Amino acid sequence: MANPGYGKRSAPDQRPRTGHDFAHLLPRDAAIAAYIDGLCDGADISVKMLAKVLPYGQCALRTSLNRLQAEGHLRRGSECVATEEALIWVTRTFFSRTARKDDWWAAYTRGDVPQTPQRPTRSRSFILLAALGETAPTLTLSEVNCVTLEPRLSEWFERGATEAEVMSALTQGLPSVVHSPVDFVGARLLKKLPPARIAPVHQVLLRTLECSECRAPGSPEAMRGGICGACRGNPTAAPSGPAGAVPVQGVRARMSAVRAGLVPRAERNRR
Repeated sequence: MANPGYGKRSAPDQRPRTGHDFAHLLPRDAAIAAYIDGLCDGADISVKMLAKVLPYGQCALRTSLNRLQAEGHLRRGSECVATEEALIWVTRTFFSRTARKDDWWAAYTRGDVPQTPQRPTRSRSFILLAALGETAPTLTLSEVNCVTLEPRLSEWFERGATEAEVMSALTQGLPSVVHSPVDFVGARLLKKLPPARIAPVHQVLLRTLECSECRAPGSPEAMRGGICGACRGNPTAAPSGPAGAVPVQGVRARMSAVRAGLVPRAERNRR
């Protein structure tokens, strides 16, 4: 697992894996993206660690990561995490197998989980069952088998199970020989059916993105392609605080006015 800030954080609402997920990227960038995509959440994806396991130098890796960010596969930012003692801002590195536009990353930074507008011809359950043989060849199913098992798997998703949990339940501890994949998968879906989960309480997220060039934090709208306006060559004179905030040059005058309006302690006691 990685040090804080360098662990992979998968973005939500991604399409199932295919063999051409990164075909639009340059060969080196595609190889690095495919490697990161195969890692579990929390795995170290810092430049130094990637240089130890991939045949590229740190400069080449840093360039490719920046290009992955420009293509919408990666974002770096900060998130406020609540502990028992305090609120702590930590660095996050988010990765998405599905390329996202700036508007999607902006919505995700605000705490929304934007849904990709798509109309699949098959259900989520059918797609997972059809791809099961890629992970476990002994569990390869026919189209008829997938249609038969589709309602049973759909119940897992209705109870809050994730695709990773389903795959783990179906593929772990496989026998050396599976005579009937459809019966085997059907039995596991029935015996390992999880209980219904209580929907979590919606929490307000405190999250921001940072520029990949100068590391300056900023609003998602200002980080087009993950780069701030100043580094893109068009700086903006944005206000340095929330609406109604006192300008820096007016803080002393405001504090003097507040002190002048306070009632002296002696007079408060008499009252």
